[in-house]
Amino acid sequence: MKAAYIKDFKEWKKGFHFSAPVQVRFSETDMFGHVNNTVPITYFEFARIEYMKELGLMQSWLTGGNELFPVVADIQVDYTQQVYFDEKLEVHVKVESVGNSSIDVHYWVTNEKGETCFTGRGAMVQISKKTGKGHPWTGQEKELFTNKRLISSKN
Repeated sequence: MKAAYIKDFKEWKKGFHFSAPVQVRFSETDMFGHVNNTVPITYFEFARIEYMKELGLMQSWLTGGNELFPVVADIQVDYTQQVYFDEKLEVHVKVESVGNSSIDVHYWVTNEKGETCFTGRGAMVQISKKTGKGHPWTGQEKELFTNKRLISSKN
């Protein structure tokens, strides 16, 4: 497996300190019995939201009258192995890098055996509702993104 955003897989894996569990639903499988190729993006979204809730940012973005909201600017999935109905997966999330108003979010999905099923990455940008443009992260938000103490979602 060689995704362009992963230089050293063993080192890359060490950077994950948050994960959220998902179980493959029947509706997520195709006629061949495996997870449809569009579904990992929804797993990424679920885990990313759980991660942002854990950081306390999601609640802030959803508060009435808040001027800021996050958007996904791009997303990429790299498929390593097939996944089937009822499999239990762990979706690991980390912020690989922090820009002025964007973050590069990385994903690593493993099965119950600890095998890699998918990896991915995507840019997320914090947007101002007033200007429609990127809005800088605060120092506190940047610190949250680099926090290594998060372990996993309590689902």
